[in-house]
Amino acid sequence: MDNRPIGVFDSGLGGLTAVKQLTDVMPAEDIIYFGDTGRVPYGNKSRETIIRYTRDDIGFLLRHNIKLIIAACGTASSVALPHLEDFGVRVIGVLEPACQAALRRSKTGRIGVIGTVGTIKSGKYEQIIRSLDPSAKVFSAACPMFVPLVENGYAESEVARMIAADYLSPLKEEGVDALILGCTHYPLLEGVISDIMGKETELISSGREAACRARELLAEADMLTRAEGPGKCEFFVSDSAEGFAELGGLFLGRTISSDVHRIEI
Repeated sequence: MDNRPIGVFDSGLGGLTAVKQLTDVMPAEDIIYFGDTGRVPYGNKSRETIIRYTRDDIGFLLRHNIKLIIAACGTASSVALPHLEDFGVRVIGVLEPACQAALRRSKTGRIGVIGTVGTIKSGKYEQIIRSLDPSAKVFSAACPMFVPLVENGYAESEVARMIAADYLSPLKEEGVDALILGCTHYPLLEGVISDIMGKETELISSGREAACRARELLAEADMLTRAEGPGKCEFFVSDSAEGFAELGGLFLGRTISSDVHRIEI
């Protein structure tokens, strides 16, 4: 038994989709969330900057006696985690669980990956998929406008649909039948993406798969909480707490009723 909280971080609000999945698969667990809203986005930053920001984020969460950390940020997971030291606490990203799920659910081995510029440039999704199955074909596309569309409330707009069609048309032409949503903002665009790609394409949520993997790891180590009732969620940001609370409910799927704390990072 381990009643310590799970830590989750992202460059902004997108990681709340992973928190939503965590509360579904482990409803009794306490969660500490940090959104680095003062330095978002990470996707267009240099490798050195992303590594520094990710180290800061993990360092902040470690102050809260965390038992496991999820880097719910595709850019941090792909660019920074492979180059960071051991923090004494298990830190998992969103890449490997999503890659494993895509290979399980693809019938043709033709897998698509969409993400930020930083995530796609890193090539990490392709590397992991090919290490797991050298015969798999991987097709990637950067979707830099998806994050601002989501964060500004345009996820279901005609503008979003037009931009998504432009980004996704090469992947559709390649006949991918599993598409990894390599950024935790992208589940808010699932309806638009599914309409464009068609029902024959499985959409793989990196946040959902990371949450499931976290539960497996904690169960294997006998570190699941024995507490009864719903766990608590605490939220920390590096910019406006008010703005986070207003928009965060869209990602979390419910109103953020607890206080959101602004901290210096």
